[in-house]
Amino acid sequence: MASERVILGIDPGLANTGWGVVRQEGSRLACVAYGCASTPASLPLERRLLKIHEQIGAVIERFSPTCVGIETVWFGQNVTAAFATGQARGAALVACAEGGLAVGEFSPRQIKLAVVGTGSAEKDQVQYMVRQILQLEEAPRPDHAADALAAAICYTTHDGFAHAQDRYERLASKGAL
Repeated sequence: MASERVILGIDPGLANTGWGVVRQEGSRLACVAYGCASTPASLPLERRLLKIHEQIGAVIERFSPTCVGIETVWFGQNVTAAFATGQARGAALVACAEGGLAVGEFSPRQIKLAVVGTGSAEKDQVQYMVRQILQLEEAPRPDHAADALAAAICYTTHDGFAHAQDRYERLASKGAL
């Protein structure tokens, strides 16, 4: 019987941190749950970060994932927004560390490539493919949750590649190839 694991995906953001939980059994993937940790701008920064930390911690406690795929921060034109996203990402990562999760960090481009097949995919393409891969009746909403599910899916492809690469290197070192 194929081994089963539960993967958490996180799309960090100060206003909205998307999360998604995916169950993997062999090559089969299924959506367990998804949602969004939202924080109002009226709260002081430290309270917003605490809320993200607590909500991601609650997701980890409820669904018991063993690993997490989390999106890295993209530094575009708006450095202030990137900095805030980085702080939210840090709050989520602390919750993951407390839960003992293995962490895979992926750029937006890597996630799009893993899910859609091109690193320049549009948001609606990612949502469509997440829906298809996880066999959902409709696209996950909000889009932050869809992006989080995409990060979890990305973890399965990159993790699988890492294991295949390790196996190849072991076989090569033994002269079996």
